[in-house]
Amino acid sequence: MKKLYRFMLIALSIIMVFSLTACGEKAAPAAEAPAGEAPAASGSAEPTVLKLGMTINEQDSFYVCAQKFAELVKERTNNAYNIELFPNSALGDERTMLESMQMGTLDAGIITSGPFVNFVPEFGVLDLPFLFPNNEAAYKVLDGEVGKEILAKLEAKDLKGLAYAERGFRNLTNSVRPVKSAADVKGLKIRVMENEVYIASFNALGVNTVPMAWTEALTALQQGTIQGQENPVNVIHAYKMWDSQKYVTMTRHAYAAAVITFSLETFNKLPADIQKIFIDAAQEAAEYERAWVAENEASQIETLKANGMEVIEDPDLESFKAAVQPVYDKYSQYSDYLKRINEAIK
Repeated sequence: MKKLYRFMLIALSIIMVFSLTACGEKAAPAAEAPAGEAPAASGSAEPTVLKLGMTINEQDSFYVCAQKFAELVKERTNNAYNIELFPNSALGDERTMLESMQMGTLDAGIITSGPFVNFVPEFGVLDLPFLFPNNEAAYKVLDGEVGKEILAKLEAKDLKGLAYAERGFRNLTNSVRPVKSAADVKGLKIRVMENEVYIASFNALGVNTVPMAWTEALTALQQGTIQGQENPVNVIHAYKMWDSQKYVTMTRHAYAAAVITFSLETFNKLPADIQKIFIDAAQEAAEYERAWVAENEASQIETLKANGMEVIEDPDLESFKAAVQPVYDKYSQYSDYLKRINEAIK
C-alpha cells in the first residue's frame, strides 16, 4: 500500500512538472515589418489605417469618390492599407482639416478647391468665373501641365495633392425670387465659400456676400439668416435644399474642383511603390466620381423639381459674364496662367 501511494505521488509530480512547463511556454512573437515597408496582408499583421475626412454627407459625390479610392487602395496593397472615411465634418470644416493635415494630425481629406487659395494663391486662377466652357475643358487643364503644376505647390505647405476630383459647375439657389439675369441677384444675401475670388465675383454682381463654412451655412439657410447659396446640382440634391430654397438658377458660373489631399508627413512615410499606388488610385477614383456626377445630374434636377423647386435652366448668362469681368482685371497676377489655360482648351 505504501509502495502504491509512493508511486502515485511520483506520477502526480511528473504530471505537474509537465503542466507547469507547458503553461510557461509562449508563442514566438510575429516578425515586425522592416521600417518603411508595408505590412504583409496575410497572417495576423494588422493593416495600416489612415483617416480621410470630408465635410459632406454620404449621399454626396465626394463620398462616392472616397469609397472608390479606399476600395482601390485596399485591393492594390493587398489589404496592407485601409482608408477610414469620416464624412459630415466629423473631423472639422475644410480649412480645419487642411491645417490638421499640415500638422500631421490628420492623414487625408477630399477638399473643395476653394479654401486652397488661402494656402497656395495660384489656386485662385481655377476659381475665376466662367473660366471653363464645359467639363471636358476643365479636365484637360486640371489633369494636364497647369493643374499638376499648381497641385505640386502644395508641398511647400506640408500638403500633398494626389488628384483633382470634382465638385462641379456651381449654380445659384435662393428663397426670395427667380433669378433670370444678373440684375435679379442684386441685394440677395448669399453664402459663398471663404475664398477671395468667389467673394469678389459675387460682390461684382451686387450680392450681399456672406463667407462662411458649409456646416454653418446649412444652419443659416434653415434659420433664414441668409437667403441663398451657390453649389453644384449634386450638393443641392444631397442636402435636400428644397427644404429652405425655392429657386435654382443654372448659372454654371464657376467650375469647382476638389483635391484628394494628404498630409505630406503621412505621404512621405509611405514606401515609393505604395505612394504610386495611392496616386494612381486617386486619379482613377476622381475619374470614376466625375462620371458618376455626369450620369446622375439630369435625374437629380428632376428630383429638385418634383420637390417644388423652380429651376431656371436658361438664364441670361451674358449679363452675368459682363458683370463679373472686373474680377479678371482685379486678378491680373493670373494672366500667365490664363494664357496657358486658354491655349490648352482651344
